[in-house]
Amino acid sequence: MATLLRKIGLIRLHDRDTEDPKHHQGSLKGTKGHQKNNAKHCQTTNETNILSTPEIKAKKLDLHSKDKERPGKEKQQQQQQQQQQQQQTAGGGGVLGGASIPPHRQHCTQVRTRRLMKELQEIRRLGDNFITVELVDDNLFDWNVKLHQVDKDSALWQDMKETNTEFILLNVTFPDNFPFSPPFMRVLTPRLENGYVLDGGAICMELLTPRGWSSAYTVEAVMRQFAASLVKGQGRICRKAGKSKKAFSRKEAEATFKSLVKTHEKYGWVSPPVSDG
Repeated sequence: MATLLRKIGLIRLHDRDTEDPKHHQGSLKGTKGHQKNNAKHCQTTNETNILSTPEIKAKKLDLHSKDKERPGKEKQQQQQQQQQQQQQTAGGGGVLGGASIPPHRQHCTQVRTRRLMKELQEIRRLGDNFITVELVDDNLFDWNVKLHQVDKDSALWQDMKETNTEFILLNVTFPDNFPFSPPFMRVLTPRLENGYVLDGGAICMELLTPRGWSSAYTVEAVMRQFAASLVKGQGRICRKAGKSKKAFSRKEAEATFKSLVKTHEKYGWVSPPVSDG
């Protein structure tokens, strides 16, 4: 029995020694490959676990949302630029210093311009050399008007001859709503006394006030009325020493005109007596 057991043990040992080493190595490689695959699987699972954390997900979402927001913001900027360009081009038709001009003001300016251009042409066609016009600094709305003639039987005409005064110079400015409002008119030179010419060269005439003005009046008609008022009011050229050289002031003329308008609106406009001329 003992000999039988020994033989069996020797046979098992022999089988182990005669086992194929390649088969053994393959099994080892299989185990190593399994270990590597397990390692790779662990790495990928770890990476996916890291990327699946809330912080990384939030960052991904933020980047994705920013990519989506960029085109929308660019569109908004383009729309804003287009609106600004449209406003600039629209304002180009009527802008003074960057602000747009209201339509009613544009209309008033056009009416005033057409009216004054027409009056200038008519004055230049006059054959009697009654008045001549010069634009102040090429401004259509600011005129210097030279009155060359008054009644030749008047004392004022004699004064003009004796003092070698060729004309009476007046300044006429036209408001925005001309011809629906009167111009402001004042005497510049020479310095006159009486003739309804007041301090600063202001002129006391009802037709130069808003109440007495009519849009049908022309500059020529106003100047003819003024020439008649000078004679009627016994206007004379001032020859007093010192006073005759003092120039009229626009500021003083405006203040005087406002004061006389208030006075006449309160007490009414009275025609000068016949004895005044």
